[in-house]
Amino acid sequence: MKATYFLIAIAIVMIFFMVELFNPFLKAICVAALLAIATSSLTVFIQKKLKSRIVASSIMTILLTSLFFIPLIYCIFSFANFFNQVDQQTLISTLDGMKIFIQNLSSDLPFLKTSLNDITSKIDVGKTVENIFSIGAYLGKNSATFMIDIVMILIFFFFFTLYSSSIATFIQNLLPIKNEDSVILFNESSNVMTVVLYSILVTAIFEGFLFGFFLTFFGYDGLLFGVLYGFGSLIPVIGGVIMWLPIVIYEATNGSSTNAIIIAVYSIVVISIIADTFIKPMIIKYINKKVVKKPTSLNELLIFFSIVAGLSTFGFWGMIIGPAMVTFFISTMHLLKKYSDDFKENVSYD
Repeated sequence: MKATYFLIAIAIVMIFFMVELFNPFLKAICVAALLAIATSSLTVFIQKKLKSRIVASSIMTILLTSLFFIPLIYCIFSFANFFNQVDQQTLISTLDGMKIFIQNLSSDLPFLKTSLNDITSKIDVGKTVENIFSIGAYLGKNSATFMIDIVMILIFFFFFTLYSSSIATFIQNLLPIKNEDSVILFNESSNVMTVVLYSILVTAIFEGFLFGFFLTFFGYDGLLFGVLYGFGSLIPVIGGVIMWLPIVIYEATNGSSTNAIIIAVYSIVVISIIADTFIKPMIIKYINKKVVKKPTSLNELLIFFSIVAGLSTFGFWGMIIGPAMVTFFISTMHLLKKYSDDFKENVSYD
């Protein structure tokens, strides 16, 4: 047996045991590595300005914590505080009011009467309230685990960012392909991840600010609802509706029909149409043209579906993992085609 084959066999066995060993941290490691890849260009820019890799890595970790993780933690504690203070009977009466409002609405809209009546007849308010409080208990029970995941992601992110050059060089030298091909493979993945991450963050902050700032005029907690809308906007198509529709129904059931109409019109026209339909593609295009070193050629529709698939398969972190997997797969297929064509040419020549 050749020494190379023996070492490959040993490596495969050890990879299996390494996966088993670090299994509880695999998702955190993957997310941290992908975030480090996506922010590598900004890290290099900061490093050139400050002449220190460790300072640049520290700044990137603080930025990631401030923009991404602190809002998540704020939402968790806000919901925990809400479920501790809310009165169950008050919530039941509010939901009953919403149900009656929808039933009365169906009489004004004959073409929707059957559908709305079917929906409201299946709603058990008591069971709904019980489910809401069970969600609150679930959040409280699992918030500690989620916090640990966040801390682990930040720790891994810091070290991946700090030693990214050494890790990338080691992996490139390890791969049995040409060095320039491995650079293309990693650069394409990095560019797509950069576009996805930056566009997600900028869009979430922008749309969250538009929604939260507007709701402050109606007496709501603008910071909380802005953060919630920002994260809700990450869910394609229905993300924004999940946030503004319950508020509109709540306002309408409390006799504030004017407020409900204003909030609905603002959310649909200003955020869903203007911000999401027109401004968001401009943000993605600007990031793709100006921020990344080489504009990505991956179709935006494919990026969209990879985010949807990632969210449905891996949960919240799927919006990062999904596009990375699709990009890496496509880049690998391009390289495979290149090597296949080279092999065919050599065979024909022989």
